[in-house]
Amino acid sequence: MSTNTQPRQPWMHDMKPLVCAPTQLWADPDGVVDATAPHAGTASIAGLYHGDTRIVSAIRTTVDGEAPVPVAWRAHGKGASTTTMIVRNIDGPTVDPQVRVEERRDLTPDALAERCTVTSALDHDVTIRLAVTLRFDMATMQEVKGGAPSAVALDGRIAVDVADTTADGVRTVRVTDGKLAAVVTADATAGTPPCVAVDGTDCTLIWTLAVPARGTAAAGLTVAVDAPGNVVRAATAACPWADVHVHAADSRVADWINTSLRDLDGLRMAIPALPDDEFLAAGAPWFFTLFGRDSLWAARFLLPLTTRTAMGTLRTLAHFQATASDPATNADPGKIMHELRAEQLVQTGAFDDGTSLPPLYYGTIDATPLWIVLLAEAARWGAPDDEIRALIPNLEAALAWLRDWGDCDGDGFLEYIDRTGRGLSNQGWKDSGDSVRWNDGTIARGPIALCEVQGYAYQAAMLGADLLDRYGRPGADGWRAWAARLKERFNEAFWVDDGRGRYPAIALDADKRPVDSLTSNIGHLLGTGILDEDGVRDVVARLTGDDMLSGYGVRTMSTLAGGYSPLSYHCGSVWAHDSAVVMNGLRDEGYEAEALRVAEGLVRAAASFGYQIPELYAGDAFGADGFGSGPAPYPAACHPQAWSAASSVAVLSLLLGLAPDGEASDGASAAVDSPLARDLRIEGR
Repeated sequence: MSTNTQPRQPWMHDMKPLVCAPTQLWADPDGVVDATAPHAGTASIAGLYHGDTRIVSAIRTTVDGEAPVPVAWRAHGKGASTTTMIVRNIDGPTVDPQVRVEERRDLTPDALAERCTVTSALDHDVTIRLAVTLRFDMATMQEVKGGAPSAVALDGRIAVDVADTTADGVRTVRVTDGKLAAVVTADATAGTPPCVAVDGTDCTLIWTLAVPARGTAAAGLTVAVDAPGNVVRAATAACPWADVHVHAADSRVADWINTSLRDLDGLRMAIPALPDDEFLAAGAPWFFTLFGRDSLWAARFLLPLTTRTAMGTLRTLAHFQATASDPATNADPGKIMHELRAEQLVQTGAFDDGTSLPPLYYGTIDATPLWIVLLAEAARWGAPDDEIRALIPNLEAALAWLRDWGDCDGDGFLEYIDRTGRGLSNQGWKDSGDSVRWNDGTIARGPIALCEVQGYAYQAAMLGADLLDRYGRPGADGWRAWAARLKERFNEAFWVDDGRGRYPAIALDADKRPVDSLTSNIGHLLGTGILDEDGVRDVVARLTGDDMLSGYGVRTMSTLAGGYSPLSYHCGSVWAHDSAVVMNGLRDEGYEAEALRVAEGLVRAAASFGYQIPELYAGDAFGADGFGSGPAPYPAACHPQAWSAASSVAVLSLLLGLAPDGEASDGASAAVDSPLARDLRIEGR
């Protein structure tokens, strides 16, 4: 038995989530919720969460003092599941199971409803004691993520009070920790309220149920959460794709897209100041809030279905657009934020490296140009003209940030550096500390100028100039000239050759040397306009080699690089959204057959993960195990993840050749003729 007592990050590759933002519930594969039982060799993430707090860490059901045996779990619809459990301690005439419990759970944005229905096949009546124990936890998300949730009960911060029974027999229990409150409401049965027992932070509700012969009896409870300090809330408007359903001859395509649309519905959020403007939470469980780049990319993938999410995301981020410089938050005028939390984010446990982020943090180099690009793309896809016009002042401020603040050392490129020593050391989409590596595997030293960020900035300046012209604002020609200079400098500084062909380096380091590892970052340059025709050809050639294409998507790093590892976070794994960005770029540059190869890999990966494609997965080659059964999961990956789920809509758009109204599709002939596209259609759009 291992004696390792160091905290470990929880793994949840096989765990079952329910999401209805800002609430989520995590259960073991059989539907059991119990974080007191280790999972995958470490602390479990199981429990009911609201915002960044775990409210309940265990839900234990017993019948006459014994836990029934879970035999099946299934999800049905947004935020709903049923666990089937067999009761083994009630005598029956045969060895066949005679009594079962169906445990139905339904999430709403601020509550969990739990209902247990006992079904008997016995030929006589029985009376049972059904008990449900809730263990209240109030651990922070960062404590859970670090594998070291605090025992807050020990310092007396959790108070559990049993309220009086109401006139109709309903029993309530109130739990508080000084920041939020949870109110448990328990059904009465036949007019009789349940008994309530409190032991520390455990609250047990006990019903006496009369179960008729060959009949049923039921009881239930609701845990409602009141969190006035939350910085996010549920989106108020109806889901814009609620009526959309996809059909296809290849059931994998339809199942992936329909599952993703359900998951994306569960990730819809808003901020209290703009309740009608929805955005997508980055992902469950760790990033269940507003993230600049994540929410922007997810909304951009969804444009073929709706512009409403894009406009809500743009307005929400504009609400937080910086107006002054603040080194503590990494803010500068015009900059778009990185992430939003209710409290300061302090890494603990396995991640205790001194990182400490303020509640509103601007440590991102790419969210600002991506905001500009999404505004232009939303306009192309038909967003209301008055809504675009209203954001032109924010556009002008964001463009100014590119020129005046994005280049931190005056070399003509956008780069980043952590100014506090406590923030993120890498501030592109590959934001882990070891993601920017030389080809020999050593880590590059910042300030770092990422290649794809230069592409984003070029595209933002060009598209921003078009919007300035469209709305009669000055400065468009200046931004086109700025973009032209950036393109020239980029093509002079970034290209390297490893003897197998040339490609852009992932970045320039502090000494302006091109960091020469071959990575998926170069695929983000496609479609931005920063590459000339020869550059596009060379990038496509390197991206479609066997060292980059895994058969399940595009690897984040070449298998030939010294830092490659298939289960690393950013150095060899596959991210669905990253592959979708590359796929879209290939399509935009006219490489439809190559784009289809990426799409086929994503469909193959989605099927291997039960159509809830995770944040990332291993960069192993298709068929490497001899069976082609699917890539290994990254054990701590979020699922659902907004941009991973939304990548299914990007694949849908490719296969159908969708384009903004009034624009011809740029080919996509190879995709629309693919077997994946056979009988593919959208209903309800």
